[in-house]
Amino acid sequence: MYETTGRRQRFAEAAREKRPDLALLCLLLAAEADDGLDESGIDAAQIELDRLAGQLPALASARLRPEPARWARALAELLGERHGFQGGPADYRRLESSLLHEVLRRRRGLPILLSVVWLEVARRAGAPVYGVALPGHFVIGFGDPYGPHALADPFDGGRPLSDDDAGLLVAGATGAPLSPAMLSPAEPLEIVQRILNNIRAWATARPERSDVQLWAVELTLLLPSHPARLRYEHAQLLVQRGDFTGGAREMEEYAEVIAAMEPSAAESVRRQARSARAMLN
Repeated sequence: MYETTGRRQRFAEAAREKRPDLALLCLLLAAEADDGLDESGIDAAQIELDRLAGQLPALASARLRPEPARWARALAELLGERHGFQGGPADYRRLESSLLHEVLRRRRGLPILLSVVWLEVARRAGAPVYGVALPGHFVIGFGDPYGPHALADPFDGGRPLSDDDAGLLVAGATGAPLSPAMLSPAEPLEIVQRILNNIRAWATARPERSDVQLWAVELTLLLPSHPARLRYEHAQLLVQRGDFTGGAREMEEYAEVIAAMEPSAAESVRRQARSARAMLN
């Protein structure tokens, strides 16, 4: 098994590829939670995605380009009906629901992880597929996001969705109407960051799992783009977990970043840094 430092370096390098490998990033992320997920386990998960994609040979080799709805039906029949990939309320309470290798094993997961399975299987089979990061509920689309397309909900076994159905999902989650921008394709790094946000939220609700929140924050900080305030969250976690020197140092660095725009907030952070250092005495 490779060391955590090497794994994180690989994650950072994969995130900076011109075309990031979504499945690989999700598996490297999962390895932070599961020390047993080594190189052979990562390879096995990729092979499983290949195997599932190989079960769509007729559609992939059709001489005429299949309609988006046909792709959606084929994936729903394969993954939703034949292999039983779907989700339910209980899946929101399990960390495994955010780990790709566990979702492949259990056939259960959060909407975004089930969507990753659909995306990776469909992509390998040659489908024009993309992720749709609706607020509160991730789904997938086939075809042209700005033209003829078909939406499907992997969490519901691949149930077909109209744009009106998508609007109902958004309204139920946020109370706001669907905007055209919400149907735009989600980039791989956006998907990975959203998965990490979900993991952070899961861990934040469980103070005894600050270890999970810490690695989720640290992986997010390795992405090319991330919120600056995440550095403050990281510093707070270090202090919470007893690294007073490291936490104080990061607070002081964060205060320098925001001092010009938010001087009062910067001074508040500096006071917290001094308090953290005082805990060493």
